[in-house]
Amino acid sequence: MKLECKIEDIKNKIFQVERITGKNLTLPILNSILLIASGKSLKLRSTNLSLGIEVEIPAKIEKEGIVAISGAVLNGIFSNVSQNENVFLESVDGNLLIQTKKSKIKLKGQAHDDFPTIPRVSGTSFEIESKKLIDGIKSVYYSSSVSDIKPEISSVFIYTNEDNLIFVSTDSFRLAEKKIKTKNLPEITGILIPFKNIAEILRVFGESPSVLKVCFNKNQISFSSDSVYLTSRIIDGVFPDYRQIIPKAAKTTATVLKQDLLNALKLSNIFSDKFNQVDLKISSKEKVFELSSANNDVGENKTYLDAAITGENIELGFNYKYFLDCFQSITTDSISIKASGSSSPLVISTVSDTSFLYLIMPMNR
Repeated sequence: MKLECKIEDIKNKIFQVERITGKNLTLPILNSILLIASGKSLKLRSTNLSLGIEVEIPAKIEKEGIVAISGAVLNGIFSNVSQNENVFLESVDGNLLIQTKKSKIKLKGQAHDDFPTIPRVSGTSFEIESKKLIDGIKSVYYSSSVSDIKPEISSVFIYTNEDNLIFVSTDSFRLAEKKIKTKNLPEITGILIPFKNIAEILRVFGESPSVLKVCFNKNQISFSSDSVYLTSRIIDGVFPDYRQIIPKAAKTTATVLKQDLLNALKLSNIFSDKFNQVDLKISSKEKVFELSSANNDVGENKTYLDAAITGENIELGFNYKYFLDCFQSITTDSISIKASGSSSPLVISTVSDTSFLYLIMPMNR
């Protein structure tokens, strides 16, 4: 292998790819990045067996070849070289020579024959704007369980309904649902993407303005753009029928300003107990919307907010952290809060946008 490419191009891609290398003592080859020089490009590959990525960089290829190099070492080197020049790469006896105007570096290679293949996923496919995909995932992923005990809820669940691509996640204490309008979708009964893979999917495609091709089967899903191909395993499981727990009708409804509620929750946090509990009291007759919290070591607090209230009076407690999480998914100025009783979940949505729904289970003392 012998080639020349821009430092800026390879530097950014190495950082992207190195994050997906595996930290595996029994399979040390997973710690490496595979460099493949062919045609008019340099390809970089890495995998941790749950995620795999391949990125492509324009390059002047003098001699084709393959070499595997420690991802951490490669990232460390290119994090400390100048961007305003080209770099020359050459493999010699399985090692990698790196040369710039001011540096000559030799890196020990690994046996690239042991590097796992990254699957080329075949199956059902569709195209979607990367912004829509990222918006759907970002709106719900924080509600996933972080424990692998129940892998089906340690995931983001994706399915279709008419012209909507629907994203859902839950940890059994709260649930988030986001509907993204998208045309020409195939029927998707359910895809479970592991929560631990979500952060890398968001990072790789979060700033991408392109259209992504998504392809999936029962075991794998892939996301590809012009220069990036990323695969993730799919969890083999059944997501809970969450629609059963969404109340059909609300006995109490309150509409409040988003910023007022956010400030009140942050204030209540100072006085919340070890269970992060904040109590909510809504009274339609007195037009009272009250948040209160108490801590024996700190004190107690009551905050009253202006609200448009209809329905029955209600009192319940909830984990304020769960409520705070959903603010990142709400883009309107007002929030609608609906309740069907002190033992039913709070249903949180926006007044003018029905695409996002959030449920919090009560935690009454």
